[in-house]
Amino acid sequence: MNRWKSVVVHAGLLAGLLLSIFPFYWLAVMATRTTSEIYSFPPRLWFGGELGANISRVMASIDFWGAFFNTLFVASAVTVLVLFFDSLAGVTFAKFRFPGSRWLFIVLLATMMAPSQLSLVPSFVIMAEFGWVGSFKALIIPGMVNAFGIFWIRQYAQESIPDELLDAGRIDGCGFFRLYWNVSLPILRPALSFLGAFTFIGVWNDYLWPLIVLTDSSKFTLQVALASLNGIYQTDYSMVIAGTLMAVIPLIVLFLFVSRQFISDIAAGAVKN
Repeated sequence: MNRWKSVVVHAGLLAGLLLSIFPFYWLAVMATRTTSEIYSFPPRLWFGGELGANISRVMASIDFWGAFFNTLFVASAVTVLVLFFDSLAGVTFAKFRFPGSRWLFIVLLATMMAPSQLSLVPSFVIMAEFGWVGSFKALIIPGMVNAFGIFWIRQYAQESIPDELLDAGRIDGCGFFRLYWNVSLPILRPALSFLGAFTFIGVWNDYLWPLIVLTDSSKFTLQVALASLNGIYQTDYSMVIAGTLMAVIPLIVLFLFVSRQFISDIAAGAVKN
């Protein structure tokens, strides 16, 4: 009975894996085909020979590498700032008490319920008043803290950081920042791995806010630049899909790296416990 149960579980996991991988496989297949072949029936499920030509057209149509490095800079800067400020606030809410902390956390949770689209106009007005419209500061500064990250770190820290460990640090003369940096952060590595990947992917794929706030084409992020590949009257879908594939590959590499790090951190924590 246990053997059949194991077979069913593994078969289900394999089916889920194949369903998850197929969209990426289909994206890669379409990137190697012409637009007419994409629309052919029955669909062609194996790779073609047009990948190089499609990539060449992408490079000729947009400044791909310029947009790539713009996006890499913005996503990296936002991720680093989010990891620092959200972990700092999350640990504070989880393990330190101060006047109004409970109500402040409730207000923080309430902001998560408001759609982000509601803040687009006020945010643009603020950026215009600061003179940041058209600069990377309008992308980095507003995104350096988010309510979800604080909530995530707070929930993780509550369960994973023993109060006795913090008390021992205080006895040894550690101040607040040293308790955060030397005691809390090493324990929070799995949570930070997830939050870092989640934030980086979100910023990398962000389209609406960069489209609104960036005015100089030399500062376009990857998603905005790729959107310009869509023609008004006709679209070369093979070229668009090739550009999309080029934009997705770094995220796949990041996911593979972070998932291994995440699993190894959890395993290390389990061994210690």
